[in-house]
Amino acid sequence: AQGSNTLITTAAWRSRGVCWSERGLRRFRDSPASKAAKMSFEKNRKELEDLCRRRFFFRQGSEIYGGVSGFFTYGPPGCALKNNIIHQWRNHFVIEEQLMEIEDTNIMPHAVLKASGHVDRFSDFLVRDSGDEKKFFRADKLLEDVMEEKLKEKDLSAEKLKEYAVVRNQADAYTKEELIEIFQKYDVRAPDSGNKLTEPEPFNLMFPTPIGPSGLIQGYLRPETAQGIFLNYKYCLEQNANRLPFGVAQIGKSFRNEIAPRQGLTRQREFTQAEIEWFVKPTAKDLPKFRSVADTSLLLFPSGKQLQGESHVSMTIGEAVSGGIVNNETLGYFIVRTYQFLVSVGIKPEHCRFRQHLPTEMAHYAADCWDAEIETCYGWLECVGIADRACFDLNAHATAAKVDLLYRETLEKPVEVELYALTKASGIAVMKAFKKQGRFVKEWLEQLPADQLRDLAQEVEAKQTATRTAELPDGPLECTFLPDHVKCEVKKEKQTTNTFMPGVVEPSFGIDRILFSILEHAYYARPKDPTLEDKQTRGVLAFAANIAPYKLTILPQDSRIARDDKYVELMQLIRNQVSALGHSCTVDDSGATLGKRYSRNDELGIPFACTVDFDSMTDQTVTLRERDTMVQIRLAAGEVAAVLHDLCCKRRTWKDVQSQFPAHG
Repeated sequence: AQGSNTLITTAAWRSRGVCWSERGLRRFRDSPASKAAKMSFEKNRKELEDLCRRRFFFRQGSEIYGGVSGFFTYGPPGCALKNNIIHQWRNHFVIEEQLMEIEDTNIMPHAVLKASGHVDRFSDFLVRDSGDEKKFFRADKLLEDVMEEKLKEKDLSAEKLKEYAVVRNQADAYTKEELIEIFQKYDVRAPDSGNKLTEPEPFNLMFPTPIGPSGLIQGYLRPETAQGIFLNYKYCLEQNANRLPFGVAQIGKSFRNEIAPRQGLTRQREFTQAEIEWFVKPTAKDLPKFRSVADTSLLLFPSGKQLQGESHVSMTIGEAVSGGIVNNETLGYFIVRTYQFLVSVGIKPEHCRFRQHLPTEMAHYAADCWDAEIETCYGWLECVGIADRACFDLNAHATAAKVDLLYRETLEKPVEVELYALTKASGIAVMKAFKKQGRFVKEWLEQLPADQLRDLAQEVEAKQTATRTAELPDGPLECTFLPDHVKCEVKKEKQTTNTFMPGVVEPSFGIDRILFSILEHAYYARPKDPTLEDKQTRGVLAFAANIAPYKLTILPQDSRIARDDKYVELMQLIRNQVSALGHSCTVDDSGATLGKRYSRNDELGIPFACTVDFDSMTDQTVTLRERDTMVQIRLAAGEVAAVLHDLCCKRRTWKDVQSQFPAHG
């Protein structure tokens, strides 16, 4: 591709799901229900932010020194929540789908990221304030903000509304030349000073780092976890007894030197990814397991609907695949499994959709790409990218590293095929003509695809000479071939194997964005009692029990109970049994009233509270309170751990437990 096409391809390449870009905020036309949901999230935003800071779910990194944007520290409840989300991801994918898991390095050498394309193309456009070039802005985000303001202008015609919306939605796909033209057309200036802006310049998002004391080896903090999987595909295939299909997963930190990170956890310079590379035969993407999920209904936003300015639609994944909307069964299966995971960690189904990449976003080699978007106070937020990436990455690394990564499939019955190949005489002539390099040039010719070898032979026949650059072990060599060098023949040969480069379906999860979305979906405030003087908001984080940072809190009814030796025995019994089953537990024996202690543990999202009261001192029973209904049951202290375990593992529901034990209060 030449000119603008090259840059459009680069933009598409950059947008590969959550892996490539920490952008992902989509503002296509919203339905009334979507607008209402967004308003609800925005209404709670200030309260939720206050709760997260006050209870130390997360804070800006190095905050006591003023902090640096794009870096965050997770406090005890936030760290526990994140670890539980990752644990659920491992259970859902690594264990249930029988994936292999690896842990590759955070620092990668230059050659790896040169081959993958990151060194040359992993960039965003940056513009500077012409009056103070220390002030800079990300071009696409600045353009989006300008268009947002224009869309708020009164008495806009339908034409103008559509024009501004199109520019806003396509802001991250424009080339440098197109950005210059658009900035001039709309007179886009520096937000604070009103000065003119410099021309857009590409800014590579990778963090460079020298390796070793001499610093002569160039390395980078990895911009994604996926490359480590591709580098180790060969060894994982061996561990899988050389069978396809199979999947490899990796969870770890990735690093992007974002130009102007904002919007909290949704745009970070250091973040956690969980990625899967599912290696599959390119011509065999049907999947037996797909039938088990074919009737699952999803909110899908196909590219055609986006281009027509319409909203997403509800349909089953079976309909989407059979209708050609989703490219194949393997991709469709992972879309559903992604949906099931997101719902299992507390994402509300009505606020989760799958958006297909537009033609301008999709890389030329990709068969199909979908993003799982979750509705938040910032609009629809891209949290997972699910892409059928064909064999681009394996081909790139095989070529750059000069390593054979082809898959050899044993055929059930040998087949007879016609091969277009060099004659023995031509092979000898090549070895004589190119002397020391002769053997390598001959091998290079023999490995050429049949169509390229035929083109070369035809060119030599017509012109009596032809030049090609041969990739040899010592580097590229320009070779001039004569008629004697490329005489070919058609041979019939029995083949027992079929050779191909595996394709890849890649679900890529942004764990921090998912965590942020869970916080928004989980938060609500209990209605205030008008008869009480206390006007404080009673916020609740309604986490699913399987991901809650702590599963249980133990509360003495008051300070008299807390001082009793029998309470200490019961508390230790319950805590030890709960811990032995792998669940976290806290104790709140402060002097606050029982109601206030319930409320502050509800803020942490603790799903169950065990209260030791005066009856407990005589009959060894306690109460168990469920966070959202505030209903309590009474049971023996020795039964608490087993009941809690069943509830957290979803073996029983709270309704089941209520039917087994007497209500309290």
